[in-house]
Amino acid sequence: MAQKYVSALGLDIGHKRIGVAGCDRLGMLVTELTTLQGKSFPQLVEALQRLSQDRQVTVLVVGLPYTMDGAIGQQAQRVKSFAQRLSSALQLPVEYVDERLTSFQAEQMLLAEGTSPSRNKGLIDRKAAAIILQQWLDQRASQDSAPSVKPFEPVAGDLE
Repeated sequence: MAQKYVSALGLDIGHKRIGVAGCDRLGMLVTELTTLQGKSFPQLVEALQRLSQDRQVTVLVVGLPYTMDGAIGQQAQRVKSFAQRLSSALQLPVEYVDERLTSFQAEQMLLAEGTSPSRNKGLIDRKAAAIILQQWLDQRASQDSAPSVKPFEPVAGDLE
């Protein structure tokens, strides 16, 4: 079986910052890359374009903040609209991952490391982006490893 290479950027899009994570070409190792903040849309596109070219990115993976009951609320609509603008500007497809609680998970990771979440918002965003990307990679891996079951097709003479 041929190895499938993947290069994705995971994005945690917030009001003030965008956490960015990347993965290795095998889709096994996720790395926190940067946090983008205080930039205009063209500046964001330029920064993400550079990262995309350097890493040969083929897809953007964006965390979609569903409401706790699983609905697409106002924040998720805003993120989706922004992600579609980025997708168009970067000429890359976008895929979405349910990001509920990723920022909470990232904060818990910082606390476990003895780091103050309140003083490290950018780090939380990068960690959340890494969690989003890891979830996407895990979903892909489980889909790739699922056995493919072909429907039964009788061959002429089998039913005689």
